[in-house]
Amino acid sequence: MNNRHVINDRVWVLIEPLLPVSTGKRGGRYRDHRIVVEAIVWKYRTGAPWRDLPERFGPWQTAWKRHATWSRDGTWDRVWRALQADADANDQLDWLVAIDSSIARVHQHAATLSREASRGGDAELHVSGDRAA
Repeated sequence: MNNRHVINDRVWVLIEPLLPVSTGKRGGRYRDHRIVVEAIVWKYRTGAPWRDLPERFGPWQTAWKRHATWSRDGTWDRVWRALQADADANDQLDWLVAIDSSIARVHQHAATLSREASRGGDAELHVSGDRAA
């Protein structure tokens, strides 16, 4: 494997102690956590399907199973909190909150529904499923 890592060494030092250990588990030792975490990060950075993980990360099933397990047991929540606390302590986190104030217009056929109903007109709703039958 080459020396080009997906996550840097400083970040790895922060998250490695938060990951589960394989001692006392059936089935032998875990595959190296760093390789699996890098596979997961690579997958989400690229948007590629799990099955398209490069061979250097090992079997895609390993990364997929570990990601699912760590999502269920709260490992990723602990990692996120630790990385967020570190970023905040180093003034790398911006707590700015932005609210979207855009307006979404309704389709022209739906726009007149309330006016017709308020005038006492007979407003008719169509169910698209009826057309398919």
